[in-house]
Amino acid sequence: MEEWSREQWETTMKVSSLTAFYLYTPLCGTCAVASKMMDVVEHVVSDIPIGKANLNYIQDVAFDFEVESVPCLIISENGKIRDKIYAFQSVPYLFEKLRKNN
Repeated sequence: MEEWSREQWETTMKVSSLTAFYLYTPLCGTCAVASKMMDVVEHVVSDIPIGKANLNYIQDVAFDFEVESVPCLIISENGKIRDKIYAFQSVPYLFEKLRKNN
């Protein structure tokens, strides 16, 4: 999964009908587990652009998009936020969330 800046994410949201932006912090144990799940999801849904970012470096995203905690997966559809996922229950759950209405 490629590290994205806020600008890369916003550009991708404009050109792709569906995107996912995974936010994490490196010292978060739950984020480490979620990162492994996201690596699997990325390979399964290779047609959806998925980026990640260390929230410590893009704190304005947390404020502007009201991110409550990490890990967080922001799913956007047609340039608008469709879903924010905080509980990364399983790979099939994440896959289903990404494929919903797609």
